[in-house]
Amino acid sequence: MWGGGAKSGGETRCKCKCRCTTRGSSRTGESWSHVARCPAMYPAGPAWPKLRVLRALWALLAVLLAPWRLWAKEDIQECIWHVVLIKFEAVGEEGRSDRFFDLEPLESLDSVFSLLVDAPTDQNEKYLGFPYYLKINYSCGGESSEAQVRKGHLTGLKPLVLVTFQSPVNFHRWKIEQLQIQMEAAPFRSKERCNAEEVCAMSWYTPMPIKNGSVVMYVDVRSNGLGPFIQNKRFHVNINGFLQKQQDNTLQFTVGNEIFNLIPRYFINVPSRPLWHTVNQTPVLILGGIPDEKSVLLTDTSFTDFFLVELNIDSCWVGSFYCPQASFTATIYDAIATESTLFIRQNQLVYYFTGTYVTLHESNQGSGSWVRVLANECIKKLCPVHAHGNGSEYIMALTTGKREGYVHFGTITVSNYLAILYTIPEFIPDARGLEFLMLLGTESHTTFLMVPKGMFYNQYSNLLYIWGNFLLQSYNYENFIYLADFPKEQSIKYLVNSFRGDMAIVTETEEIWYLLEGSYRMYKLFPSRGWEVHINLQVMHQSSVYTPNETMVTLFYEDTKLYQLVYLMKNQQGQLVKRHVPVEQLLMYQQLSNHYFFKRQGSHLTLSFTNFCPFSVMRLRDLPNPQVYSRQERYQARPPRVVEPSGFHNENSLAVYQGLVYYLLCLHSEYHKPYADRVHESTWSWSNKKQDQDYYFYLASNSQSPGNVYIDMASYEKIYDLKADYELPERIFLDKGTSYVFSVFLRVGGQSLEFTPERVLTSEELKSTVDLGVVLADPGCIEAVVKQKFLINRNSVLFRVTLSDKRSCFDQGLSGHHLLETSMLLKVAGAVGHCFQNTHQGPRMQGNLMVPVLIGCPPGKRLAFDITYTLQYNRLQNKHYFDCVRVEPEMPCFLFRDVFYPFFLIQDLVTGDSGSFQGSYVLKVVGGGPTLDTIREYSEEEIYRFNSPLDKTHSLIWTTKNTTTTKDSAFNIMSHQSLGIEWLCLENSPCYDAVPHTIFAPEFFFKVLVSNRGVDKSTYCDYQLIFLLHIHGLPLSAKRAFFILMVSSSVFIGLVTLYIIFCLLLPVMVKAWNSLRWKINNIIMSESYYTYTSRNCSGTSETRSTVSSRAGSSDSSKVAEANQRAPEQTWKKKPLVT
Repeated sequence: MWGGGAKSGGETRCKCKCRCTTRGSSRTGESWSHVARCPAMYPAGPAWPKLRVLRALWALLAVLLAPWRLWAKEDIQECIWHVVLIKFEAVGEEGRSDRFFDLEPLESLDSVFSLLVDAPTDQNEKYLGFPYYLKINYSCGGESSEAQVRKGHLTGLKPLVLVTFQSPVNFHRWKIEQLQIQMEAAPFRSKERCNAEEVCAMSWYTPMPIKNGSVVMYVDVRSNGLGPFIQNKRFHVNINGFLQKQQDNTLQFTVGNEIFNLIPRYFINVPSRPLWHTVNQTPVLILGGIPDEKSVLLTDTSFTDFFLVELNIDSCWVGSFYCPQASFTATIYDAIATESTLFIRQNQLVYYFTGTYVTLHESNQGSGSWVRVLANECIKKLCPVHAHGNGSEYIMALTTGKREGYVHFGTITVSNYLAILYTIPEFIPDARGLEFLMLLGTESHTTFLMVPKGMFYNQYSNLLYIWGNFLLQSYNYENFIYLADFPKEQSIKYLVNSFRGDMAIVTETEEIWYLLEGSYRMYKLFPSRGWEVHINLQVMHQSSVYTPNETMVTLFYEDTKLYQLVYLMKNQQGQLVKRHVPVEQLLMYQQLSNHYFFKRQGSHLTLSFTNFCPFSVMRLRDLPNPQVYSRQERYQARPPRVVEPSGFHNENSLAVYQGLVYYLLCLHSEYHKPYADRVHESTWSWSNKKQDQDYYFYLASNSQSPGNVYIDMASYEKIYDLKADYELPERIFLDKGTSYVFSVFLRVGGQSLEFTPERVLTSEELKSTVDLGVVLADPGCIEAVVKQKFLINRNSVLFRVTLSDKRSCFDQGLSGHHLLETSMLLKVAGAVGHCFQNTHQGPRMQGNLMVPVLIGCPPGKRLAFDITYTLQYNRLQNKHYFDCVRVEPEMPCFLFRDVFYPFFLIQDLVTGDSGSFQGSYVLKVVGGGPTLDTIREYSEEEIYRFNSPLDKTHSLIWTTKNTTTTKDSAFNIMSHQSLGIEWLCLENSPCYDAVPHTIFAPEFFFKVLVSNRGVDKSTYCDYQLIFLLHIHGLPLSAKRAFFILMVSSSVFIGLVTLYIIFCLLLPVMVKAWNSLRWKINNIIMSESYYTYTSRNCSGTSETRSTVSSRAGSSDSSKVAEANQRAPEQTWKKKPLVT
């Protein structure tokens, strides 16, 4: 409760306060003034400190501590980005914002890409698009948004958008990867009516990409460096799986009904409650605790906007002897959000609701209604497990009644009894003025009872906290440290952790405390003098998010920053807002307000402050390229260029942008080439398009590009050379024996804010002034070596830090799976709460850097078959190389009788590096077939028989001269120095007696598995590669060869016999043929002669024809007799001629 009045009595007492104004002096040519209006009313009670009339000192201090932006407000306007999500068909519409729930890709881009007939796109490809755009603009104080956006466009401003996809929880189903895509926003004119010649309202647009397995997306917007100065800003754009579309195209929540009226009684005088969810994995957050209402606050933008939803659950509960219930209430006490499921507790009943997330489940698996679980249990408390593990998420349910003390863990179906971890002392220890006290059992105690209320565990730092009206912390669950700064009169209600070294604590009286992990000093943020100064400065700014009457709803961390959800009452109107808690500013204000003094100079006093920071400058140097350790994959996509002189895009050009971004991410997800080269690229299929880029540029230069758009294929690529941004990466992945090396530069300055001549310090003075320590959460797994170098002439010290893996805490795992989570904490002695760096975004704490470290096989590494070097080496060793008759470039053949020497590559998909695999591996043939269509998987028993040197069944497919085997001698261990593989294909193997399907030698396709599991000590990665190997020239079996020989011999002998017979009978056949030919000729000649004679004698008289016919008859008979004798004479003479 913030300013809602004291809890006792339930009333709010307010006191009138005066208006305070301070003005600065005027100078020639410039003037400034600062007006501080004190709030008119302040509630009494511990929630808001009673402020007296501001004295001159405090007014002066508030002005002095104002950020530099306050002084430069008239010169540099503060501008902020605005990003909204809109549907594909709503581009150009003003005042519209859509929810992120529709995940089906658009198939209506074919009509647009069909116009690009002379462009670097594939006309045979089907281009899809995402259903949403990101609409981007910005606003600055004192000027309308439309004018500012036009001004930015005319001065060359282009928003750069970086979309980060959060990797999924279930790595068994989805590939673990850290993927980003950087896009340049395209300007687009609004569709609203405009009287101007060119443009009135405009915005920038980029596609909003969607990736399978990811429901949480971060959108970072920054400027290209032109136009006005606009600070970078991050937006949470998450998929809401708890929405459904009605018949009238309106959206409705599936978990309940939306309530549009925020009644003040829901929040005023209501205690704050924790926001529970799986850290960094939850797209939709819920918050219960609304009194006497079964309603929750629901948000998919981390409370940038939100909804009040009344849940459609049956609120009925009857107490029993085994499950006592004193009173009934509709309040949702516990609410926990996971990646796709919401859990709530009402009274002693537990419900869950699963959202509809197609990108996670690949099907519609959402719940139709709330489902009650643990119906036979009395649940008194639901507790979250903030971190996921082993591909799953967990929650805990504490029971009461007859099963008091049992815990339902995991999927809330398995019960486990808690074992005793630590016995808490009965009374609070007496620290006797110390900041902390190690509990050894010999310390004295106060008369205050220890009342434990909860526990918290940070899996990165291995810190366990037990809290109540005290705070204990432990690194090993055995030895506990009592933090004495926390007052024993208070009681902790809940605490929140950033998992980057920061922790905030909320008490029962709504006090806020701050603790930096690794230290023992606790700081009270509210109420405090630092908060008092901060409020005064906000009044000067006339901030709208601070009012005298306000109530804190919850406190949470987002992107390592602390935020409040606060209900404000202003002019009898209630408002729920999310605001940043400036921890660094509060600590700085508090430090300066507690450590100032007056120093006399001449006849007047000057205000001075004590600087307790041991250094004046802290910088990180020699940082390696981040992608090697952060494993962040990044693509780049720029919009196609439009031919229009104004540079504005139209709907078609934006649709082309959608299709190209969608196709780029498809190439990324589908890239899996078992056969690989040392140069690998997921966009390799676009390489041919880039060859004709000069031609496409020529068309664009002459305004002849199809569709009036010019596509530069070089704008769609993967980035491998990101540079370090003077800060440690978000996380560090370490493989076996790898190291991360960087330097910390510390410069020693004066101990006062006033200027004094600098004195050169000696090495001993520098050594005693600054010192750097490294705290490791798991010193048995990682080690840190710090070397210091003194820079005497600069009063500086350079620390060289080497963080290394000790090769002892991880076995082997798949890429990105089952990583060991630990952390490294850098601490400069004496810097906690004292050292701050002023930036354009306000002060930033220095001297403490916490980085999560993940030990295991980093994401993005894979094993590939090095086909290029394999061919070269095999040709060199075997003195020849014979490919198949039908050459396949993607799968070359290898000859059976040649020794096969395989080589493999380790490809880094994040950095683009590719090198030879130098480790050991086991090779197995796990499948095969004579053709691609007949390949089958072998059973475990068959795999053993076909690959094990211990096989006695004559089933081996291959063998090697290497003598190294696995521990059980079941399989051979290979390496890049192996003697090669000799193909056997024994009589009981599947490749034995392969039947040729053509006249060429038999072929066979082997499905080969290569794994280094259990045999390679050089890496934590469990590499597994399955690829097809094409072998030709397989020998035939003895029986089949003999059969083929017999058949071939028989055919040959038969053909020879037929030839001989043919040669012997040929003369007889020729003679017979000649005789037949003469007979046929004689018949034809006689018939022709008779016909000729008949025609010549047809015109004479009857008498003459009679005589002639007789004469002709006698002549013809003589001729016939002569013809009869002629063949006989010819037949008799012919042998003499031959």
